[in-house]
Amino acid sequence: MLRVLKSPKIAFGLGLFLFFALMAIFGPSIAPYPDPLKLVGTPWQHPSGQHLLGTTQQGQDVYSQLLIGARPTLMISLIAGVIATLLSVIIGVAAGFFGGIGDNLLSMLANIFLVLPALPFLIVINSYLPAGGKSNSFLLATIISLTGWAWGARVLRAQTLSMRKRDFVDAARISGERSWRIIIFEIVPNLVPVIASSFVFTVLYAMGTYVALAFIGAIDPNQPWSWGSMLFWAQSNTAAQVGGWYWFAAPGICVALLGTSLVLLNFGIDEFINPRLRAAGLSRKGLKAAGVRSSNTLGLTPVVRKTPVPAATIIEETV
Repeated sequence: MLRVLKSPKIAFGLGLFLFFALMAIFGPSIAPYPDPLKLVGTPWQHPSGQHLLGTTQQGQDVYSQLLIGARPTLMISLIAGVIATLLSVIIGVAAGFFGGIGDNLLSMLANIFLVLPALPFLIVINSYLPAGGKSNSFLLATIISLTGWAWGARVLRAQTLSMRKRDFVDAARISGERSWRIIIFEIVPNLVPVIASSFVFTVLYAMGTYVALAFIGAIDPNQPWSWGSMLFWAQSNTAAQVGGWYWFAAPGICVALLGTSLVLLNFGIDEFINPRLRAAGLSRKGLKAAGVRSSNTLGLTPVVRKTPVPAATIIEETV
């Protein structure tokens, strides 16, 4: 665990993500105005001591809207990420382990969802939801997860295909272990880093999708109130044209920073589980400070050698 946290990407990404997690937990409690739609000031008031991020066209506090909108945005993204990751593990590992017709059918299903235009598909599904369903956070997260599991399932299927013929799997099968026990106790533990990377990527996808759906008005922009709701109302009230840049800049920057934290976490996990990326991540300055010579060839895993072997020694050993 400590080795993972030493990665600058993971450390910075995790710190940034924890900041937004704390905002989501305590934001509604520390917001100056608990109701994001409450009229508390004059319209289009620029950022000041009274309103840190200004006010909207109707006089609502933008800072309060930002703090209150953090919780639904992050919560729906995490729920969608969990559901999509579970689908990826179940479908991907089952397809790779059992093979045969089931593998072909599940792979075809994953390919269909990979080429399916996600946003139009979600808009069509949301149009058939009842009025109460469009404001149900869990239902919205479940719908978003339907278009986010296929990529992870394909990766996990490929990893499972490479593992099912390993010695430890054959030994478990010969000893009489059932298939479900082999999958849960032998294969899935070896896929944890890949599953973690898939989860982080899916959360990033879910956040962007949810914000986009709220921004275009495909879901109720007020229930629950989110950063997408702020962007929707800022665009509807022409904030960019009248100088209300702070109304859309605040949620836009938060979405960008939260996405950056997830991308850094994903890169850090990939670097940790991929030996080529991990070796390539060694800085030349750090290698020189340690007195290590590195020989990096394009397309090959970098080879690190502390002391060169004399040519005379090689000749003697050959003779």
